[in-house]
Amino acid sequence: MKVLIVSSTPNAAGLTAACAEAARQGVVDGRSPARVVNLNDLDLGRCAVCGDGWGTCRDEHVCQVQDGFQELHETIGRAEGYVFVTPVYFGLASEPLKALFDRLRRCEATKGTGESVLSGKPTVCVAAAGGSGAGTLSCLRDMERVLADLGADLVDAIPVTQRTREYQLETIHDALTSLVVSGREAQAPSARPEPEDASTRRPRRRRGPRAG
Repeated sequence: MKVLIVSSTPNAAGLTAACAEAARQGVVDGRSPARVVNLNDLDLGRCAVCGDGWGTCRDEHVCQVQDGFQELHETIGRAEGYVFVTPVYFGLASEPLKALFDRLRRCEATKGTGESVLSGKPTVCVAAAGGSGAGTLSCLRDMERVLADLGADLVDAIPVTQRTREYQLETIHDALTSLVVSGREAQAPSARPEPEDASTRRPRRRRGPRAG
């Protein structure tokens, strides 16, 4: 299972980065490939609300604003599972992640039920509050709402603060290991033998009565 980990923090030594690394290590320990993308390293602008409110996103399902979104959109489509990791600002996800979600939702949620590239794919959300520790739950609720519009299968939503850091990093790691192992087992062909064709089945030999 190819898992895409989308982080959105400018602080490479902070709590959000540690959460993304725990997710990456969990995927690797589950023996699956992991790719980490930091939105802060990309040229990713906000939705421009083109034309009369809709651009090419509604009918062609692509964004007409040319920047780093196009390549990332293709990368998201190729992934088989997702982790979205964000720091918490004012009880919400980071501005780069909100920009991605806004543009992705306009392109993918307009396709119809079950047609989004995220439809049915297992997804984990992580909200990391490194300052006051407040706002993780409201942030996760907003992320859950967007992912529901996109049809993703939300497997877990994990709040992390500085006080819960130690054990929640383990939770993230274990959640991703479990996710990829379960995904691999679901993709594997069934080990159960196929039923025999009645026309070629050998008749069973009937046993006589046992001696008393």
